[in-house]
Amino acid sequence: MADEIMTVKQLAEYLKLNYQTVYKKIQKGEIPGSKIGRGWRFQKVVIDRWLTEEKAVIKIKGNQPSLF
Repeated sequence: MADEIMTVKQLAEYLKLNYQTVYKKIQKGEIPGSKIGRGWRFQKVVIDRWLTEEKAVIKIKGNQPSLF
């Protein structure tokens, strides 16, 4: 589903990262999301676009192939 909304836990599973790592990156503003009430929500299409853009930045910089 293209307009899927994910929680922090779901995002962590999707990115295959630890929940705490994802939460720290959210707090630093490194992952695009919206705070709704006390929780964070993430649109899958926005996350997919962000991943693609991050991949392009890494390629341009010539760093090792790692998103984080």
